[in-house]
Amino acid sequence: MTTKAIAIARDHGRWSVHELDPVGAEDLDALTDTMRDFGDDTIVAFLEEDDEYLAIVRVGADEPDPKVFLSDRRVLITSELAERLFADALPSMAGLATEDDEDDDTSVLTQASPVGDLDLLVDLGTSEEALLELIGEEGMLPADLISALSERAGAGEILDDVRG
Repeated sequence: MTTKAIAIARDHGRWSVHELDPVGAEDLDALTDTMRDFGDDTIVAFLEEDDEYLAIVRVGADEPDPKVFLSDRRVLITSELAERLFADALPSMAGLATEDDEDDDTSVLTQASPVGDLDLLVDLGTSEEALLELIGEEGMLPADLISALSERAGAGEILDDVRG
């Protein structure tokens, strides 16, 4: 399993990029505590696992609770990391997967669909509709999504410098 996570943080109008280790995080609270160390304004973390899905977590100075988005809700039953970090943040999804559901094609979790706060990047240049369009684009990998979303937020260049 390959997990990659990076956070962009805006503090006093300037973006910075930070590496994250979500595998070592006990839960979403631990992950967001680490994220808050990166700044006091807006912090957006992008997490991807084996090019299967993109998770976005956003915290900010005026936001006591993180906003969470998953590109594919099925990861809540297929990925231990996604289930550990995000199931409690998505209460409408918690408790829906049972052993019987995993074999049931009608189970809500077996259907590919984004879940979470679709509006978490609106003020950073990506509307709900644009986010869904990017997620649904054929051949778009999580790394491509991270680049596109960071670019829209104004942090694309600094992200490219770190990745380069």
